[in-house]
Amino acid sequence: MYRLLDTIDSPADLKRLPPEELPELADEIRRFLLASVSRTGGHLASNLGCVELTIALHYCFTTPTDKIIWDVGHQAYTHKILTGRRETFHTQRQFKGLSGFPKRSESPHDAFGAGHSSTSISAGLGIAVAESLQNTNGKAIAVIGDGSLTGGIAFEALNQAGHLRKNLIVILNDNEMSISRNVGALSSFISRKMTGSYYRDLKKEMQGLLKGIPSIGGNILHFARKAENSLKGFLTPGTLFEALGFDYIGPLQGHDLPQLIEVLQNARDIEVPVLVHVMTVKGKGYEAAEKNPALFHGVGPFDPAVGPAPAKTSTVSYTGVFGSTMIRLANEDPKIVAITAAMPEGTGLTPFSAAHPDRFFDVGIAEQHGLTFAAGLAADGFRPVAAIYSTFTQRAYDQVFHDICLQKLPVVLALDRAGLVGDDGPTHHGVFDLSYLRHLPEMVVMAPKDENELQHMLKTAVSCGRPVAVRYPRGNGYGVTMDPELRELPIGRGEVIKDGKDATILAIGSTVYPARDAARILESRGIDLSVVNARFVKPLDRDLILDAARRTGALITVEENVLQGGFGSAVLELLEEEGVTNVRVKRIGIPDRYIEHGSQAQLRKELGLDADGIAATVEAFLTRQGAV
Repeated sequence: MYRLLDTIDSPADLKRLPPEELPELADEIRRFLLASVSRTGGHLASNLGCVELTIALHYCFTTPTDKIIWDVGHQAYTHKILTGRRETFHTQRQFKGLSGFPKRSESPHDAFGAGHSSTSISAGLGIAVAESLQNTNGKAIAVIGDGSLTGGIAFEALNQAGHLRKNLIVILNDNEMSISRNVGALSSFISRKMTGSYYRDLKKEMQGLLKGIPSIGGNILHFARKAENSLKGFLTPGTLFEALGFDYIGPLQGHDLPQLIEVLQNARDIEVPVLVHVMTVKGKGYEAAEKNPALFHGVGPFDPAVGPAPAKTSTVSYTGVFGSTMIRLANEDPKIVAITAAMPEGTGLTPFSAAHPDRFFDVGIAEQHGLTFAAGLAADGFRPVAAIYSTFTQRAYDQVFHDICLQKLPVVLALDRAGLVGDDGPTHHGVFDLSYLRHLPEMVVMAPKDENELQHMLKTAVSCGRPVAVRYPRGNGYGVTMDPELRELPIGRGEVIKDGKDATILAIGSTVYPARDAARILESRGIDLSVVNARFVKPLDRDLILDAARRTGALITVEENVLQGGFGSAVLELLEEEGVTNVRVKRIGIPDRYIEHGSQAQLRKELGLDADGIAATVEAFLTRQGAV
């Protein structure tokens, strides 16, 4: 089916191909990617855009001796295909299959795991220093997208790399900036010549010669350097990187394989930090993705002939409810502003940005800055709502502690994708937020049982005048009736869903309905359970929980969060504080391990967090306790 691709099971096989056949290989890889991702879903546009770059990297370098570090990692599909995973690529992002990101345990060619952005240069510098300390010859090549450079850690790494002057190559995969053909072609020509061995050797000889001229040699050399820098600064946008201590090369046409190979072969021999600026087209080779790369960034299964179809569902998503509620709240209150970290579509804020453009702020991939920016807004009288995925909010923990909670500022954290998120796997599961937020003084932490409760929690959050986190899951709601009027919920008050005498299930957020269904299953087996929608992890509804403990004598907590330090731990702490010792407690949640990728339904079933799993755990617990 694929004349060239079917013969490649390792980078060594790739190197056997003559250079003139590589463009045909690139075409075959694009056809392979489109056919595979359209069946399984995944990150498409970014991978179509870096096919030639990946081929050139593996053609010029030798992994795993040389280490290629992929930033974020969602553009590493071609890398996986060329490093022995072509036959199993159809399992990527599937339950028990290949990861959608680089994974060290998956292949020796995956030098560093990824999933969050802006880390590749730091990791690459660490590897480069390790190679130097061990006197080994492996090169470290960090591939980073232009969007990831908005993350402060990337510039921290660039700063240190320029200072250490280690053998590091940074590839800036730029798929947004547009540079005219003439400037790009001239700059590419100069970059290739300036990195060639003849030019570098001549430059060194001239420097030595000029330094040896008495009295005037140093001045001439200084003038020559200024002239060279002025020429390169005029022709290229690399002044910033040169100032940070990098040799800048580019911008290059990222789909021109001969040019890429020539430059990378030259860069390979430079023993100081080098930044190669490569211009690529996101979605390259698939017209629909080129026209709308955002739509094809992450997709489910689709027909390549027509593209992704809108999901057919009678229910709205939690993200959609968040977005529409934010518009309603902002219409009523001019002090409400919305903040996102490069995810306006993913967080549902695109409609808000159109309705209130002056009160919408996209800070880029800079969660730390985003939350301190929100704190500044709050300090001057506004009510900022920062919509950031749960897993990405982890990157700004100190800002939540120091800049928001310590100063008691009314910033709302809207934690989308809380709990198990599915196919993106352990880097994206939002299963730690209850633990890392509830122990912070002043913080209110709540989670809705359904989409209707979410809108009321948002109203509560922006009205209470305190730091608040509202966490809600990925996916659609339950199709419940949406109340037309928004109302504030009493802080720290849960609700009883069902009364029973044998034990009480205390559930939070996305586990409330499965807990209710589990109680119904057990009711048919003669077990009578109370079910409580806790609503708040902090503050807890102390009276409701203590009354349930004394009345039924057994509590089962259920959460889609790690058990360590989570909702169940908070309940245990409450019992200890109140001296309640004669109550049996069972906690159900995420165990002490990273959870792999798979659909939300598959993972919940495997972890016992669906209705059947909760019912089985509760029945076994009560049987052991002699309660039934």
